[in-house]
Amino acid sequence: MASLINEAAASSSSSALPLSSTDHQNHYTYEVFLSFRGEDTRYDFTDHLYNALCLRGIKTFRDDKLSRGEDISQELLKAIDESRVSIVVFSQNYASSRWCLDELVKILECRESKGQKFRAVFYKVAPSDVRHQIGAFGDAFATLDQFYKDSMDKWKAALKEAADLSGWTFE
Repeated sequence: MASLINEAAASSSSSALPLSSTDHQNHYTYEVFLSFRGEDTRYDFTDHLYNALCLRGIKTFRDDKLSRGEDISQELLKAIDESRVSIVVFSQNYASSRWCLDELVKILECRESKGQKFRAVFYKVAPSDVRHQIGAFGDAFATLDQFYKDSMDKWKAALKEAADLSGWTFE
């Protein structure tokens, strides 16, 4: 986890990541946006990661910082858009949440359109399980098929793209 925190710190620091003309135009509210499935990692891995980032002075968004009474999806999408780096913690049940999958799609769009940094953490799940939606990860993903048929292809593509990028695996 130390290497992940060090890289997040380097990616978010202006000395390690020179400001481009778009950085001057964009106002970043957060250095890091954390995307994770709460029931899997909120009170262990993600909580430790969040606290470690905050201790390093890295302004980090996680969903418990949402304004009460706001539209959750719009607030999350805005936080993603206003972050320099996104860290996605893939866990066994990550793909059972349409919220997580929609976040992932937005994160990858920001990576493409704004040059936002993306870091993947595979927590108790193999990158190949995410890439191919197999194993327990695939089982969780399959639960959405009956309700969200129109979104399945974009989510599959996003999962494959994310898993094809370098990341950290934590057992």
